[in-house]
Formats: sequence, structure tokens, C-alpha cells
Amino acid sequence: MTMPDDILAYNRTLIETFRADGGASIGDRKLLLLTTRGRRTGQPRTSPMMYVADDGRLLVIASNAGAATDPQWYRNLVADPHVTVELPGRTYAALATPLTGVDYDRQWARIKQDNPFFTEHEQKAGRTIPVVALTDDAAPS
Repeated sequence: MTMPDDILAYNRTLIETFRADGGASIGDRKLLLLTTRGRRTGQPRTSPMMYVADDGRLLVIASNAGAATDPQWYRNLVADPHVTVELPGRTYAALATPLTGVDYDRQWARIKQDNPFFTEHEQKAGRTIPVVALTDDAAPS
């Protein structure tokens, strides 16, 4: 997928479409809306992104389309891991936890195998691409 010239305008349109039609997707990739708190402003910031389901949690990938820096939404959730997730027909509070160690290694390998473009993003970025687990705040531990 080629990135649009104005990614913020593209994202605004994608968010509007998602909310209007009950869940847009990007081709065959599942899409969610993630709302974080701006780490400097405290204002809500919503980002559309693909996700991977994994045993009761959703995984999102902070590839930033292969940029050398982490995306702003990732920096925001590191500062405040309490986020809001919007899926078709469901919105809920969640806890965002970056994966580490064996869990990261296993999930990142699986994500790249299923979505080879993330290997390209990793090579282009020259950094470790964070993978974040989103777990429902109301779900039992």
C-alpha cells in the first residue's frame, strides 16, 4: 500500500468512514481506532490502525510505515497506557502494554510472516518496531 501525501487528512477520512459505516478496513486488514491522550496536551488523539487478534488481546504495530521514529500514538501510550479502542459495534477502555522478551519475539515473527510488508518497514526504519497489546480494562486478569 502506497502512503498518501497527506496522512493526517487520510486518517481523518478513514476515522469518519469507520464511524459512519461501522468499521472500515484497509483491504483485507482489520482496522480499529485507538485513542490515546496527548502526552503534552492531554487532548484525545485518535489513530486508525490495523490490528492482529491474539488470545483475548489485540496487537497493534508501531511501525510508522517504516519511519526512523516511533509514531506519536505510541509515544502517547507509553506516557499514559490507558487508551480507548473502537471496533465495529464496540468501544471500550483498554490498557496498552508494549510486548517484551519472548512474547515480543514470538508475536513479531508471526506478524511479519503473516504481513511481509512489516519486514520492509523494519528494514527501512532501522529500529526495533514496537508491538503493543491492548487488553480490555474490564476483562478479568
